[in-house]
Amino acid sequence: MNVLLLLAHPDPNSFNHAIAQRAASVAARLGHSVTSHDLYAEGFPALLPSCEIPREGDLEPVISTHCSELAAADAILIVHPNWWGMPPAVLKGYVDRVFRPGVAYEFVEGDCGEGVPVGLLRARVGIVLNTSNTAMQREVDVFGDPLETLWRNCIFGLCGVSDVRRRVFQTVCTSTLGQREDWLEEVEQIVVQTLGE
Repeated sequence: MNVLLLLAHPDPNSFNHAIAQRAASVAARLGHSVTSHDLYAEGFPALLPSCEIPREGDLEPVISTHCSELAAADAILIVHPNWWGMPPAVLKGYVDRVFRPGVAYEFVEGDCGEGVPVGLLRARVGIVLNTSNTAMQREVDVFGDPLETLWRNCIFGLCGVSDVRRRVFQTVCTSTLGQREDWLEEVEQIVVQTLGE
């Protein structure tokens, strides 16, 4: 199975990095081919130029490579913090440039973009692992958990990935080393349960 792992956190010592490293190592141990991208470390060019908006737009070689990797993925694993109810800008830029028409979705003939697209991704599962400094009850009651809607409905759902599994680790800023170690064990279990099936 081809596993695409995307990490979006600027600090290489972050808990997000620990999550991504554990997830990648477990997926590899299970025998999967893992393609990992640390979007900050790689300096992913997040700004979408207007020439790329059309379906047949001209793509930079790095974007074409990312599109090919996304299209070939059997599973997509995304690790990022909850910042203002959104992913970091570099990950939003990745979605803008790589989850593109003809790669991740397509409008049916006669639809000029106003309808519901047909998902094209072959990935059977999307796993989203978030960190947050907001307690879940507050996240749901006050903010409505926007990341759940974003990943499940607005991105994966529209692109054909119906099995979306998301786990939020919180509250990171007050967590202990022991809690983080337990969370990493949970990351391992999630990957085994999802990709080992």
